[in-house]
Amino acid sequence: MRFLLICWIGLLAACQSLPPLPAWQSPEGRDRLDLGVIRDLRSGDQLTPRQLVGRLAGSSRVLVGEQHDNPDHHALQLWLLQAMEARRAQGSLLLEMLDPDQQVLVDSAHKASAAGQASANLPQALAWQKNWEWTFYGPIVRHALEQPYPLLAANLDRSEIKLIYQTRPTLQGQASTAEAVRGPLLEQIRESHCGLLPESQMPAMLAVQQQRDRRMAEQLLAAPQPAMLFAGAFHVRRDLGVPLHLTDLGSGEGNAVLILSEVGKPVDAGAADYVWYTAALPPVDHCAGIRERLPAAR
Repeated sequence: MRFLLICWIGLLAACQSLPPLPAWQSPEGRDRLDLGVIRDLRSGDQLTPRQLVGRLAGSSRVLVGEQHDNPDHHALQLWLLQAMEARRAQGSLLLEMLDPDQQVLVDSAHKASAAGQASANLPQALAWQKNWEWTFYGPIVRHALEQPYPLLAANLDRSEIKLIYQTRPTLQGQASTAEAVRGPLLEQIRESHCGLLPESQMPAMLAVQQQRDRRMAEQLLAAPQPAMLFAGAFHVRRDLGVPLHLTDLGSGEGNAVLILSEVGKPVDAGAADYVWYTAALPPVDHCAGIRERLPAAR
């Protein structure tokens, strides 16, 4: 009996063990005191990775916000996915980086992986879009395709975006349509395009942004639970993004928001439930590239 008890305790400990944390890849902020700090933004408590996983494990939907070009964010996303799998069964994973027209390809790749026939050229098999750096997202996608739960598209496809841009459909719901939401989103769009977009295009750009958020919310609600979404940090913000749309769709409870943020970029309490501060990339003049793509706006 004592032997069986010891074995049971050892098995329980093994089931709750976490994978090792990845080493920092980004070069900046290595000497910052907040590097690696995880904070509960509601209580102000500093958490260990194990405590964070424990708190997230009770949520039906976990939304993880990233900075797309930071490799540490994607390494932590994979770590978090694996840690959550060790804690409780995962229902599904959703990616902003996948469009609806890729879903059939993803499903085929999932079946092939289950049959031990994984593609030798997975980006080609998935029609992976080049604007999403495969070296960042590839490990997450490969891992998800090897699991029993589905990998799901969370974004709009190009034809939908074009139609939304042209028609600007009316968004239904009070939380997501408030001026306190639309105003900051317009400012973020303006800033992200370095003030080079004509003001006449701003309402259409806002419509696309918010319809993307609405699609992510709809996909989260339709996905097998517990579900996890990986998307840009602005999409998952509680005060501006997908959580507001979940509220408008009648599912404001059971959602947890974690934002991965570079050191030196604080996250306000209203934006998320948790923040995890990572190493940072060197500053880049992203406006230079935008000026090249928008010559008429110079």
